[in-house]
Amino acid sequence: MEPFGSPAVSIVIPTHTERRWASLSRTIRSAQRQTHPAGEIVVVVDHNPAMATRVRHEFPGITVLENAYARGASGNRNTGAFHTRTPLIAFLDDDTVAAPTWLQGLIPPFRDPRVVGAGGGIIPNWEGRRPRWWPDELLWAVGVSYTGMPTTTAPIRNVWSASMIVRRDAFLAVGGFRTGFGKLGDQNRPEDTELCLRMSAVNGGHWMYVPDAVIDHEVPMSRSTFRFLMSRCYHEGRGKVQMAGLMPKDQKLGAEADYLKRTLPRAFGRGLLDALMGRGGFHALRAVTVIAAVLAAAWGGGVETLAGVLEPTAD
Repeated sequence: MEPFGSPAVSIVIPTHTERRWASLSRTIRSAQRQTHPAGEIVVVVDHNPAMATRVRHEFPGITVLENAYARGASGNRNTGAFHTRTPLIAFLDDDTVAAPTWLQGLIPPFRDPRVVGAGGGIIPNWEGRRPRWWPDELLWAVGVSYTGMPTTTAPIRNVWSASMIVRRDAFLAVGGFRTGFGKLGDQNRPEDTELCLRMSAVNGGHWMYVPDAVIDHEVPMSRSTFRFLMSRCYHEGRGKVQMAGLMPKDQKLGAEADYLKRTLPRAFGRGLLDALMGRGGFHALRAVTVIAAVLAAAWGGGVETLAGVLEPTAD
C-alpha cells in the first residue's frame, strides 16, 4: 500500500437560522482549532441571505455559501460538498463542538482504500439535567452515540452527518445526499443513513466508526421530554419505511432488525431487573419507555406504509 500521508480535508457546516447563532459560532471555532487543520471551512446557509451576510462579516476567514437547492439539510450539505476540492470532506452540524483531535482521529481509517466514510463518537450536551427515565439505548433520538454501538474503532453500517467524513470520489459517485429526503421543519428522515447505504454499494465500500473522535452535540430542553422522544420515534418509523422504498428490493434493514431483536430487549430486561432489585424507580420507567418507543416507531411505520398504499398512482 502506498504511503497514506496527510490528506487535505474540507469541513462543511450547514445552518439555517440566526436563532442558532451562538451554537454555530462555537461549531466554527471548534473547526478552526483542529490539530489536523482543515484545508477549507465552508458554512452553507439555507435560504437566509441576511444570515449569510452576517457569517461573512464575523468570520472572514471561512467560505460562506447559500443553499443552491430546495430548503433542507441535504441540499445545504451538497452545496458545500460540491464546492470543495479536497479528497476528503467532513461534515459538522451547527449545534456541535468538535474536540481538537476530532478530524485527526477520523482520517486513519482511510488508509484502507475500501473505506468510503467514517464517523465519530457523539456526546450529548444536555441543556438541563438528562431525564433519568431515558434509556441509553434510545440516545440516538437526540443524535448521539447510544448503547449498542461499537466501543472501539470498527466497521459500521452508517454514521450520522453531525460527525461524518467521506471520500470525495465515492460521495460524488452517488450524487451526494438525496435532496428532498431529510430534515426540514418537523420532517425528520434518515438522509445520512440513506447516503451511507448508497455509498457502501460503490465497489463494495464500507464505513468505520471511531468512538474516540468525539464531538459534543447540544440537546436543548425542548428535546428532553417524553413527548419529543415519542414524536422522534414515530417519525423515525415513517422515515425508515420511506428509506426502505428507495433501496433495492434485495437490500434489507438488517441493523434495525438486530436493534429490535437484541439491543432493545436487553434494555427492557435490564431496566425491569434493576427496578425489581430496588435500584431506583426510574429503571422501571426506562423499561416502559423502551416499549413506548417501539410502539411509536411501529405506529409511524404503519402510517407511512398505509399512506404508500393509498397514494394514487399516475395513469
